This record gives sequence, structure tokens and C-alpha cells, in this order.
Amino acid sequence: MRIFDPHIHMTSRTTDDYEAMHAAGVRAVVEPAFWLGQPRTSVASFVDYFDALLGWEPFRAAQYGIAHHCTIGLNPKEAGDPRCTPVLEELPRYLVKDRVVAVGEIGYDAMTPAEDNALEHQLQLAADHALPALVHTPHRDKLAGLHRTLDAVRHSALPVERVLLDHLNETTVAAAKDSGCWLGFSVYPDTKMDERRMVAVLREYGPQRVLVNSAADWGRSDPLKTAKVGHAMLAAGFTDDDVDLVLWRNPVAFYSLSGRLALKAAATGPTHEGNSILRGAPVPPVPAGR
Repeated sequence: MRIFDPHIHMTSRTTDDYEAMHAAGVRAVVEPAFWLGQPRTSVASFVDYFDALLGWEPFRAAQYGIAHHCTIGLNPKEAGDPRCTPVLEELPRYLVKDRVVAVGEIGYDAMTPAEDNALEHQLQLAADHALPALVHTPHRDKLAGLHRTLDAVRHSALPVERVLLDHLNETTVAAAKDSGCWLGFSVYPDTKMDERRMVAVLREYGPQRVLVNSAADWGRSDPLKTAKVGHAMLAAGFTDDDVDLVLWRNPVAFYSLSGRLALKAAATGPTHEGNSILRGAPVPPVPAGR
């Protein structure tokens, strides 16, 4: 089983997680920029974070044979904070970077006018940079949030087939599928979707254009949920090809829309003394005092 986790916050995880993920079949990940759990107080904190997503985290992942890419954006949780919104002016210089494969995660949290403005602005940035968009649908009032999201997408310059709607569930999947967007599902131990529900959705709606992720942030989460969904699919009678479509070919197809997906690390094994793709590359310096 080969696995591409299309939405996982590895900054919140340990190297033990990388090792366990590789053992479970994970060979590629996309890490979306997101809310860190407490308010950022300046644009500089975003800059440091984005730089880590493009530098340190790919280095760390490659040591375990996992290809790491990211998405860059202002997340909806901080889209109404005047200390954070100036980062929108900084995004264009990151959206030209090789490892950035989408604008994201963007979208709605509380569905405020400020979130409307941030989403509209970033959908335009995605269109301007020929990138797809990873769109976070809200955790509350999900169907209304999905319809508001789809209205924003349809009024933007970004085609629907370049949009991944994430955090979907049974209440939103039908409308999302009808929209022509890609369908994303986050599988968690207690919240969002679980393996049993995910299998039921796949039975009803099919595996086409469906991406399953673990998200795996700083809360209670599990970076092996993608593998667990794959095993649940097989136990439910899905074929190996169905599993490969959902866990590998679909995320590859979506993020390949960026023209930047590079999966060389996926062909190599973990090497704690430096993965083969890193030979000849400088090792990031250890901060003073560490």
C-alpha cells in the first residue's frame, strides 16, 4: 500500500511519527499552512513559519524517505485578525517557490466578511500563480459554509476543478461532488470522519476525485489514519486499485495541477544519516544554544 497524505501538519509531529508513517506506507505528504493554536502577533511569525515549511520540514521528512510539499496561505481562523492580515502582501513571494503546490489552507471558520475578503483575495492569488487551492470548510454549520464557499469559488477566476474542498462529511459530500471540485476528508480519532464512515461515503459516492487525509495536528489525532482507511477499505471489499486511487493517484493528480510535485524522495528509504536526495545539500544549522 503506497500512501500520499494530502493534508498533514507535520510541524506538530515528532520524527517518530515520520518513521511510523514510512513503515505504514506513507511516501509523500503535503503540509498546509495553518493556525498554530494561539494567536500570532505579527507577520514576522508567519514568515518564520513559512520558511520552516519550505526548509526544515522537507529536510526532516526526507530523512525518513518521505517527499514533503506544502501549501501557503492565511488560514480562516486568523483572517479577521488585523495583526495577521498584512501577511496577504507577503504571500506572492512564497507562492513562486518550488515546493509550494497550492494556496491553502484558506476558506471559512466563522463565516465573517473578513473571511470573505481573505478567501476572495487568495483564490485570486491561486489563479494568478496557476496554483490549485486547498479550501477549509468550516467545522460548524457545515452545509451553509460549503454553499458560501462554493459561491466564492464560482465568483473567482479559479476553475472549480482546481479546488480541493476539505473537511467534508456526510452532510456536505453530495453538494461538493456536484460542484466539480475535488473532495477531501479528514479522519480523526474523535472528530470529523472515522474509518467506518469514510468507507460508507466511498461506497455511496465512489472513489473518484476523493482524497483522504489524517490532518494530524497538535490536538488528538493520528498520522496513520490514512493507512487505517486503506485497510478498512480492503476489509469492506474495495480492491487494491480502489485503495491506490484514493490514497495515492488522486492526491498525485490534484497536486500535479501545480506543475511542481516532485516525488523523488518517495522512491528512497529512510536514512537517518541523510537521505540520498539530500547528499550534497547543506545541513540546516543548529540554532545557538541547542
